[in-house]
Amino acid sequence: MTTAGITASNAAPDARAEALLASFARAGYAPVAPAILQPAEPFLDLSGEDIRKRMYLTTDPRGRELCLRPDLTIPVSCDYLASPAAGTPQGFCYLGPVFRYRDEGPSEFLQAGIESFGRADTAAADAEMLALGLDATAQYGLATPDIRMGDVALFSALIAALDLAPAWKRRLIKDFNHKSSLAHDLERLSISASHARPEYQGVLAALAGSDPMAAHALVTDLISIAGITAVGGRSVGEIADRFLEQAALGAQTTLPRETRALIEKFLAIGGEPDEAAAELRAFARNAGIKLDAALDLFESRTGFLAARGIEVSRIRFSTAFGRGLDYYTGVVFEMHDQAARNNGPLVAGGRYDGLLTRLGSAAAIPAVGFAVWIERLAALRGAP
Repeated sequence: MTTAGITASNAAPDARAEALLASFARAGYAPVAPAILQPAEPFLDLSGEDIRKRMYLTTDPRGRELCLRPDLTIPVSCDYLASPAAGTPQGFCYLGPVFRYRDEGPSEFLQAGIESFGRADTAAADAEMLALGLDATAQYGLATPDIRMGDVALFSALIAALDLAPAWKRRLIKDFNHKSSLAHDLERLSISASHARPEYQGVLAALAGSDPMAAHALVTDLISIAGITAVGGRSVGEIADRFLEQAALGAQTTLPRETRALIEKFLAIGGEPDEAAAELRAFARNAGIKLDAALDLFESRTGFLAARGIEVSRIRFSTAFGRGLDYYTGVVFEMHDQAARNNGPLVAGGRYDGLLTRLGSAAAIPAVGFAVWIERLAALRGAP
Protein backbone atom coordinates (compact mmCIF):
# COMPACT_ATOMS: atom_id res chain seq x y z
CA MET A 1 0.00 0.00 0.00
CA THR A 2 1.33 3.42 -0.84
CA THR A 3 1.26 5.67 2.23
CA ALA A 4 3.24 8.71 1.10
CA GLY A 5 1.52 11.88 2.17
CA ILE A 6 -0.63 10.27 4.89
CA THR A 7 -0.17 11.90 8.27
CA ALA A 8 -2.10 11.80 11.51
CA SER A 9 -1.93 15.57 12.06
CA ASN A 10 -5.62 16.09 11.32
CA ALA A 11 -6.91 12.79 12.65
CA ALA A 12 -7.59 13.77 16.28
CA PRO A 13 -10.97 15.40 16.95
CA ASP A 14 -10.85 18.60 18.99
CA ALA A 15 -13.46 19.78 21.49
CA ARG A 16 -15.39 21.72 18.90
CA ALA A 17 -15.60 18.71 16.55
CA GLU A 18 -16.80 16.54 19.42
CA ALA A 19 -19.40 19.20 20.27
CA LEU A 20 -20.57 19.15 16.64
CA LEU A 21 -21.03 15.37 16.78
CA ALA A 22 -22.95 15.75 20.02
CA SER A 23 -25.24 18.31 18.38
CA PHE A 24 -26.00 15.85 15.57
CA ALA A 25 -26.81 13.20 18.17
CA ARG A 26 -29.18 15.60 19.94
CA ALA A 27 -30.91 16.15 16.59
CA GLY A 28 -31.75 12.43 16.54
CA TYR A 29 -28.84 10.91 14.62
CA ALA A 30 -27.09 7.95 16.24
CA PRO A 31 -23.26 8.12 16.31
CA VAL A 32 -21.55 5.32 14.34
CA ALA A 33 -17.92 4.43 13.57
CA PRO A 34 -17.51 2.22 10.45
CA ALA A 35 -14.31 0.23 9.97
CA ILE A 36 -11.40 2.17 8.48
CA LEU A 37 -10.37 -0.72 6.19
CA GLN A 38 -13.14 -1.31 3.65
CA PRO A 39 -13.78 -3.43 0.53
CA ALA A 40 -12.62 -1.33 -2.40
CA GLU A 41 -15.23 -2.47 -4.91
CA PRO A 42 -18.15 -0.24 -3.83
CA PHE A 43 -15.98 2.88 -4.00
CA LEU A 44 -14.49 1.92 -7.35
CA ASP A 45 -17.93 1.17 -8.79
CA LEU A 46 -19.94 4.04 -7.35
CA SER A 47 -17.86 7.07 -6.49
CA GLY A 48 -16.53 8.00 -9.94
CA GLU A 49 -13.07 8.40 -11.41
CA ASP A 50 -12.09 11.29 -9.15
CA ILE A 51 -12.07 9.09 -6.04
CA ARG A 52 -10.69 6.05 -7.91
CA LYS A 53 -7.38 7.79 -8.62
CA ARG A 54 -7.10 9.18 -5.07
CA MET A 55 -7.71 6.00 -3.08
CA TYR A 56 -5.19 4.04 -1.00
CA LEU A 57 -5.53 0.41 -2.09
CA THR A 58 -4.16 -2.92 -0.91
CA THR A 59 -4.91 -6.63 -1.47
CA ASP A 60 -5.39 -9.28 1.18
CA PRO A 61 -3.93 -12.84 0.90
CA ARG A 62 -7.19 -14.04 -0.71
CA GLY A 63 -6.85 -11.49 -3.49
CA ARG A 64 -9.64 -9.22 -2.27
CA GLU A 65 -9.00 -5.55 -2.98
CA LEU A 66 -9.30 -3.35 0.12
CA CYS A 67 -8.88 0.34 0.77
CA LEU A 68 -8.61 2.92 3.50
CA ARG A 69 -12.06 4.49 3.48
CA PRO A 70 -12.00 7.58 1.21
CA ASP A 71 -15.34 8.80 2.58
CA LEU A 72 -17.97 7.64 5.05
CA THR A 73 -21.22 7.64 3.07
CA ILE A 74 -20.67 4.20 1.52
CA PRO A 75 -19.40 2.52 4.74
CA VAL A 76 -22.34 3.90 6.76
CA SER A 77 -24.73 2.78 4.01
CA CYS A 78 -23.25 -0.74 3.93
CA ASP A 79 -23.43 -1.08 7.71
CA TYR A 80 -27.06 0.08 7.65
CA LEU A 81 -27.95 -2.49 4.99
CA ALA A 82 -26.27 -5.24 7.02
CA SER A 83 -28.25 -4.32 10.15
CA PRO A 84 -31.70 -5.56 11.25
CA ALA A 85 -32.97 -1.98 10.78
CA ALA A 86 -32.34 -1.99 7.01
CA GLY A 87 -35.33 -0.59 5.14
CA THR A 88 -36.66 1.38 8.11
CA PRO A 89 -36.15 5.11 8.69
CA GLN A 90 -32.82 5.56 10.46
CA GLY A 91 -30.38 8.42 10.87
CA PHE A 92 -26.67 8.25 11.71
CA CYS A 93 -23.88 10.72 12.42
CA TYR A 94 -20.12 10.24 12.45
CA LEU A 95 -16.76 11.86 13.11
CA GLY A 96 -13.54 10.20 12.05
CA PRO A 97 -10.60 10.11 9.62
CA VAL A 98 -10.88 9.48 5.89
CA PHE A 99 -8.04 8.85 3.46
CA ARG A 100 -7.73 10.43 0.01
CA TYR A 101 -4.67 11.61 -1.87
CA ARG A 102 -4.66 15.40 -2.15
CA ASP A 103 -2.29 17.62 -4.10
CA GLU A 104 -2.02 19.87 -1.06
CA GLY A 105 -2.43 18.91 2.58
CA PRO A 106 -2.29 15.54 4.34
CA SER A 107 -4.14 12.61 2.85
CA GLU A 108 -5.61 11.66 6.23
CA PHE A 109 -8.14 14.18 7.49
CA LEU A 110 -11.25 14.37 9.64
CA GLN A 111 -14.82 14.33 8.38
CA ALA A 112 -18.05 14.62 10.29
CA GLY A 113 -21.46 14.14 8.77
CA ILE A 114 -24.95 12.73 8.71
CA GLU A 115 -26.63 10.01 6.63
CA SER A 116 -30.43 9.68 6.71
CA PHE A 117 -32.12 6.55 5.33
CA GLY A 118 -35.70 5.54 4.64
CA ARG A 119 -37.54 8.84 5.11
CA ALA A 120 -40.50 9.25 2.75
CA ASP A 121 -40.81 13.01 3.36
CA THR A 122 -38.21 13.84 0.73
CA ALA A 123 -38.47 17.63 0.65
CA ALA A 124 -38.47 17.95 4.45
CA ALA A 125 -35.48 15.60 4.79
CA ASP A 126 -33.54 17.55 2.15
CA ALA A 127 -34.22 20.82 3.98
CA GLU A 128 -33.18 19.29 7.32
CA MET A 129 -29.81 18.27 5.88
CA LEU A 130 -29.11 21.77 4.64
CA ALA A 131 -30.23 23.28 7.96
CA LEU A 132 -27.95 20.94 9.94
CA GLY A 133 -25.09 21.75 7.57
CA LEU A 134 -25.61 25.43 8.37
CA ASP A 135 -25.56 24.55 12.07
CA ALA A 136 -22.13 22.98 11.50
CA THR A 137 -20.63 26.14 9.99
CA ALA A 138 -22.22 28.23 12.75
CA GLN A 139 -20.55 25.97 15.33
CA TYR A 140 -17.24 27.23 13.95
CA GLY A 141 -18.26 30.88 13.81
CA LEU A 142 -19.47 31.15 10.21
CA ALA A 143 -23.18 32.01 10.36
CA THR A 144 -23.69 32.99 6.71
CA PRO A 145 -21.64 30.80 4.35
CA ASP A 146 -22.11 30.89 0.60
CA ILE A 147 -24.70 28.22 -0.26
CA ARG A 148 -24.56 26.60 -3.70
CA MET A 149 -27.31 24.22 -4.73
CA GLY A 150 -28.23 22.06 -7.71
CA ASP A 151 -30.70 19.28 -8.48
CA VAL A 152 -29.67 16.17 -10.41
CA ALA A 153 -33.33 15.09 -10.61
CA LEU A 154 -34.20 18.13 -12.74
CA PHE A 155 -31.47 17.29 -15.27
CA SER A 156 -32.50 13.62 -15.26
CA ALA A 157 -36.13 14.60 -15.94
CA LEU A 158 -35.02 16.76 -18.85
CA ILE A 159 -32.91 14.00 -20.42
CA ALA A 160 -35.68 11.43 -19.90
CA ALA A 161 -38.03 13.63 -21.94
CA LEU A 162 -35.66 13.96 -24.92
CA ASP A 163 -35.63 11.76 -28.02
CA LEU A 164 -32.26 10.08 -27.40
CA ALA A 165 -31.05 6.48 -27.41
CA PRO A 166 -31.30 4.94 -23.91
CA ALA A 167 -27.52 4.47 -23.74
CA TRP A 168 -26.98 8.14 -24.45
CA LYS A 169 -29.50 9.12 -21.78
CA ARG A 170 -27.63 7.01 -19.24
CA ARG A 171 -24.30 8.46 -20.37
CA LEU A 172 -25.41 12.09 -20.15
CA ILE A 173 -26.94 11.63 -16.69
CA LYS A 174 -23.77 9.87 -15.50
CA ASP A 175 -21.65 12.71 -16.90
CA PHE A 176 -23.74 15.44 -15.28
CA ASN A 177 -21.37 15.67 -12.32
CA HIS A 178 -18.32 15.77 -14.59
CA LYS A 179 -18.67 18.92 -16.65
CA SER A 180 -15.77 18.21 -19.01
CA SER A 181 -17.28 14.79 -19.81
CA LEU A 182 -20.74 16.27 -20.33
CA ALA A 183 -19.40 18.91 -22.72
CA HIS A 184 -17.48 16.21 -24.59
CA ASP A 185 -20.55 14.00 -24.95
CA LEU A 186 -22.72 16.88 -26.16
CA GLU A 187 -20.05 17.65 -28.74
CA ARG A 188 -19.75 13.99 -29.71
CA LEU A 189 -23.49 13.67 -30.20
CA SER A 190 -23.52 16.81 -32.32
CA ILE A 191 -21.03 15.68 -34.95
CA SER A 192 -21.19 13.03 -37.64
CA ALA A 193 -19.76 9.57 -37.03
CA SER A 194 -17.55 10.10 -40.05
CA HIS A 195 -15.75 12.85 -38.12
CA ALA A 196 -15.36 10.93 -34.87
CA ARG A 197 -15.26 7.17 -35.35
CA PRO A 198 -14.16 5.42 -32.15
CA GLU A 199 -11.51 2.72 -32.11
CA TYR A 200 -12.89 -0.74 -32.92
CA GLN A 201 -15.91 0.87 -34.61
CA GLY A 202 -16.32 -2.16 -36.87
CA VAL A 203 -16.60 -4.55 -33.95
CA LEU A 204 -18.93 -2.20 -32.10
CA ALA A 205 -21.15 -1.82 -35.15
CA ALA A 206 -21.36 -5.60 -35.50
CA LEU A 207 -22.42 -5.97 -31.87
CA ALA A 208 -24.95 -3.14 -31.95
CA GLY A 209 -28.49 -4.49 -31.91
CA SER A 210 -27.46 -8.05 -31.10
CA ASP A 211 -28.88 -10.12 -28.25
CA PRO A 212 -27.50 -8.42 -25.09
CA MET A 213 -26.70 -11.64 -23.20
CA ALA A 214 -25.04 -13.28 -26.18
CA ALA A 215 -23.03 -10.14 -26.96
CA HIS A 216 -21.92 -9.86 -23.34
CA ALA A 217 -20.83 -13.51 -23.26
CA LEU A 218 -18.87 -13.09 -26.51
CA VAL A 219 -17.03 -9.97 -25.36
CA THR A 220 -16.30 -11.51 -21.94
CA ASP A 221 -14.81 -14.59 -23.62
CA LEU A 222 -12.66 -12.46 -25.93
CA ILE A 223 -11.32 -10.43 -23.01
CA SER A 224 -10.57 -13.57 -21.01
CA ILE A 225 -8.80 -15.19 -23.97
CA ALA A 226 -6.64 -12.08 -24.21
CA GLY A 227 -5.52 -12.72 -20.63
CA ILE A 228 -7.14 -9.63 -19.14
CA THR A 229 -8.44 -10.14 -15.60
CA ALA A 230 -8.99 -6.59 -14.34
CA VAL A 231 -8.19 -3.03 -15.37
CA GLY A 232 -8.26 -0.10 -12.95
CA GLY A 233 -10.39 -2.02 -10.48
CA ARG A 234 -12.93 -3.14 -13.12
CA SER A 235 -13.70 -6.83 -13.52
CA VAL A 236 -13.87 -8.61 -16.89
CA GLY A 237 -17.67 -8.36 -16.76
CA GLU A 238 -17.51 -4.62 -16.12
CA ILE A 239 -15.05 -4.14 -18.98
CA ALA A 240 -17.47 -6.03 -21.24
CA ASP A 241 -20.35 -3.85 -20.07
CA ARG A 242 -18.35 -0.73 -20.92
CA PHE A 243 -17.43 -2.09 -24.36
CA LEU A 244 -21.05 -2.94 -25.16
CA GLU A 245 -22.16 0.50 -23.99
CA GLN A 246 -19.88 1.96 -26.65
CA ALA A 247 -21.71 -0.14 -29.25
CA ALA A 248 -25.03 1.26 -28.06
CA LEU A 249 -23.68 4.81 -28.07
CA GLY A 250 -22.54 4.33 -31.63
CA ALA A 251 -26.14 3.66 -32.69
CA GLN A 252 -26.94 7.36 -32.37
CA THR A 253 -24.06 9.54 -33.47
CA THR A 254 -25.75 12.84 -34.18
CA LEU A 255 -27.74 15.18 -31.98
CA PRO A 256 -30.10 17.68 -33.59
CA ARG A 257 -28.78 21.18 -33.09
CA GLU A 258 -32.01 22.29 -31.48
CA THR A 259 -31.80 19.48 -28.89
CA ARG A 260 -28.29 20.44 -27.90
CA ALA A 261 -29.37 24.08 -27.69
CA LEU A 262 -32.26 23.05 -25.44
CA ILE A 263 -29.92 21.19 -23.05
CA GLU A 264 -27.52 24.13 -22.96
CA LYS A 265 -30.37 26.58 -22.35
CA PHE A 266 -31.53 24.44 -19.42
CA LEU A 267 -28.00 24.34 -17.98
CA ALA A 268 -27.81 28.16 -18.09
CA ILE A 269 -30.73 28.64 -15.67
CA GLY A 270 -29.81 29.78 -12.19
CA GLY A 271 -30.33 32.31 -9.42
CA GLU A 272 -32.14 32.24 -6.12
CA PRO A 273 -34.51 29.24 -5.86
CA ASP A 274 -37.89 30.97 -6.34
CA GLU A 275 -36.72 32.87 -9.42
CA ALA A 276 -35.07 29.73 -10.86
CA ALA A 277 -38.26 27.70 -10.33
CA ALA A 278 -40.31 30.28 -12.24
CA GLU A 279 -37.77 30.30 -15.06
CA LEU A 280 -37.72 26.51 -15.19
CA ARG A 281 -41.52 26.31 -15.42
CA ALA A 282 -41.45 28.79 -18.30
CA PHE A 283 -38.66 26.78 -19.96
CA ALA A 284 -40.60 23.51 -19.64
CA ARG A 285 -43.81 25.10 -20.92
CA ASN A 286 -42.12 26.66 -23.97
CA ALA A 287 -40.19 23.46 -24.77
CA GLY A 288 -43.22 21.20 -24.28
CA ILE A 289 -41.32 19.11 -21.70
CA LYS A 290 -42.89 17.75 -18.53
CA LEU A 291 -40.79 18.65 -15.49
CA ASP A 292 -43.76 19.03 -13.13
CA ALA A 293 -42.87 16.32 -10.58
CA ALA A 294 -39.25 17.41 -10.22
CA LEU A 295 -40.25 21.08 -10.01
CA ASP A 296 -42.98 20.39 -7.45
CA LEU A 297 -40.37 18.71 -5.23
CA PHE A 298 -37.95 21.58 -5.82
CA GLU A 299 -40.53 24.18 -4.74
CA SER A 300 -41.66 22.09 -1.76
CA ARG A 301 -38.04 21.84 -0.58
CA THR A 302 -37.70 25.62 -0.83
CA GLY A 303 -40.80 25.98 1.33
CA PHE A 304 -39.36 23.70 4.02
CA LEU A 305 -36.10 25.65 3.96
CA ALA A 306 -37.99 28.90 4.53
CA ALA A 307 -40.01 27.29 7.32
CA ARG A 308 -36.73 26.45 9.07
CA GLY A 309 -35.79 30.11 9.06
CA ILE A 310 -33.23 29.83 6.27
CA GLU A 311 -32.98 32.96 4.12
CA VAL A 312 -33.73 31.33 0.78
CA SER A 313 -32.61 34.35 -1.23
CA ARG A 314 -29.04 33.66 -0.04
CA ILE A 315 -28.96 30.31 -1.88
CA ARG A 316 -27.26 30.32 -5.28
CA PHE A 317 -29.06 27.68 -7.34
CA SER A 318 -27.81 26.46 -10.72
CA THR A 319 -29.21 23.73 -12.96
CA ALA A 320 -25.60 22.99 -14.00
CA PHE A 321 -24.27 22.47 -10.48
CA GLY A 322 -23.11 18.95 -9.61
CA ARG A 323 -20.76 17.39 -7.07
CA GLY A 324 -18.49 14.97 -8.95
CA LEU A 325 -19.95 11.76 -7.46
CA ASP A 326 -21.93 9.40 -9.67
CA TYR A 327 -24.50 8.31 -7.09
CA TYR A 328 -26.35 11.60 -6.48
CA THR A 329 -29.96 11.56 -7.72
CA GLY A 330 -31.57 14.73 -6.33
CA VAL A 331 -30.62 17.88 -4.49
CA VAL A 332 -26.89 18.60 -4.11
CA PHE A 333 -25.38 21.42 -2.11
CA GLU A 334 -22.15 22.94 -0.86
CA MET A 335 -21.31 25.62 1.69
CA HIS A 336 -18.23 27.81 1.28
CA ASP A 337 -16.43 30.56 3.16
CA GLN A 338 -16.66 33.76 1.10
CA ALA A 339 -13.12 34.69 2.11
CA ALA A 340 -11.62 31.33 1.05
CA ARG A 341 -13.52 30.32 -2.08
CA ASN A 342 -10.62 28.32 -3.52
CA ASN A 343 -10.19 26.11 -0.45
CA GLY A 344 -13.04 23.72 -1.23
CA PRO A 345 -16.41 23.26 0.46
CA LEU A 346 -16.85 23.34 4.21
CA VAL A 347 -20.03 21.24 4.04
CA ALA A 348 -21.29 19.26 1.05
CA GLY A 349 -23.90 16.62 0.36
CA GLY A 350 -27.16 15.74 -1.28
CA ARG A 351 -29.71 13.05 -2.08
CA TYR A 352 -28.64 9.59 -3.29
CA ASP A 353 -31.79 7.49 -3.53
CA GLY A 354 -30.24 4.96 -5.92
CA LEU A 355 -27.12 4.14 -3.91
CA LEU A 356 -28.50 1.50 -1.54
CA THR A 357 -29.99 -0.52 -4.40
CA ARG A 358 -26.60 -0.49 -6.11
CA LEU A 359 -25.07 -1.68 -2.83
CA GLY A 360 -27.38 -4.72 -2.81
CA SER A 361 -30.70 -3.62 -1.32
CA ALA A 362 -33.60 -5.54 -2.88
CA ALA A 363 -35.83 -2.47 -2.63
CA ALA A 364 -35.15 1.20 -3.20
CA ILE A 365 -34.44 3.15 0.00
CA PRO A 366 -34.50 6.97 0.07
CA ALA A 367 -31.23 8.45 1.35
CA VAL A 368 -29.78 11.91 1.89
CA GLY A 369 -26.81 13.24 3.83
CA PHE A 370 -23.79 15.50 3.98
CA ALA A 371 -20.14 15.60 5.04
CA VAL A 372 -18.31 18.29 7.03
CA TRP A 373 -14.63 19.11 6.44
CA ILE A 374 -13.41 19.67 10.00
CA GLU A 375 -9.95 20.92 9.05
CA ARG A 376 -11.38 23.63 6.80
CA LEU A 377 -13.84 24.79 9.44
CA ALA A 378 -11.08 24.83 12.07
CA ALA A 379 -9.00 27.06 9.79
CA LEU A 380 -11.67 29.76 9.60
CA ARG A 381 -10.80 33.18 10.91
CA GLY A 382 -11.53 33.34 14.60
CA ALA A 383 -11.71 29.57 15.07
CA PRO A 384 -9.67 28.47 18.10
